[in-house]
Amino acid sequence: MTLTAKRISAGLLAATLVLSLSACSNWSKRDRNTAIGAGAGAIGGSVLTNGSGLGTVGGAAVGGIIGHQISR
Repeated sequence: MTLTAKRISAGLLAATLVLSLSACSNWSKRDRNTAIGAGAGAIGGSVLTNGSGLGTVGGAAVGGIIGHQISR
């Protein structure tokens, strides 16, 4: 991958991140906690299962449920 392609990729990634975070600005506390739990669970599931897709999805589901329940 050339330096120009890396710069373009990094710029697109940054723009996508900014746009996706701005879409979450009017979420309720429960919605935010659910999303954070799902993200953390996906990372944890992926790490614990050495990148298995099923482990990542399972971790996201469990993390989302826990994040949703914490808001009560």
